[in-house]
Amino acid sequence: MADDLWNERVAAKYDENSARMFSPEVLDPTVDFLADLAGDGRALEFAIGTGRVAVPLANTGVPLSGIDSSAAMIGQMTGKPGAEAIDAVVGDMTTTTVEGPFSLVYLVFNTIGNVQTQEAQVAVFRNAARHLEAGGHFVVEVGVPDLQRLPPGETARPFLVTEQRWGFDEYDLVSQSATSHHFINRDGSLEYFACPYRYVWPAELDLMAQLAGMNLKERWADWNRNPFTAESPGHVSVWEKPVS
Repeated sequence: MADDLWNERVAAKYDENSARMFSPEVLDPTVDFLADLAGDGRALEFAIGTGRVAVPLANTGVPLSGIDSSAAMIGQMTGKPGAEAIDAVVGDMTTTTVEGPFSLVYLVFNTIGNVQTQEAQVAVFRNAARHLEAGGHFVVEVGVPDLQRLPPGETARPFLVTEQRWGFDEYDLVSQSATSHHFINRDGSLEYFACPYRYVWPAELDLMAQLAGMNLKERWADWNRNPFTAESPGHVSVWEKPVS
């Protein structure tokens, strides 16, 4: 992962630039979904970031730990009400371990793509399984690659166009890699941010889970548990670590 990507400058503006992801219609179903899976157990968030999901989840009473490669992102979580109850460490979610076990490990908002090789993405699944108790669940929220909407010969697809912000994904169809380009108009000054990632298909994620000893339990189009279809732009998938 590109640890220097999530530096102090990016971390300081992350919550502001992701404001729509903090809206109740987005965040409340996410927290409810995860709290239900955690049950009476403990939860671990990979790529905990600024605590967008972790803080409200911890505030429901779920004991929570987190791993993130960026000390700057974790630093932004400090001081938020409830963050003091979260045990967050700086590390690589492919290899870093924390004391468990957990009934739930989760990874949200396309962050599996920040792990930019297939081998490393498999390692994320194996690390999740390593932390889970028998019968525990690993949850990933990620978009479905938008390749079917690319005109022949083109490699870029817009995903956001507003007066203040616009962005597009640039795909490399050979390497299964991509870059999200973000342009932000902030008080007349144009800011640019690029995030490279590896896009991954649902079936490929299922195979990664199998390699880690987990099985697909359910897949939804979103946190509200709407059905996943061929037209869904993303999915929330749940894999289970077998009891025996």
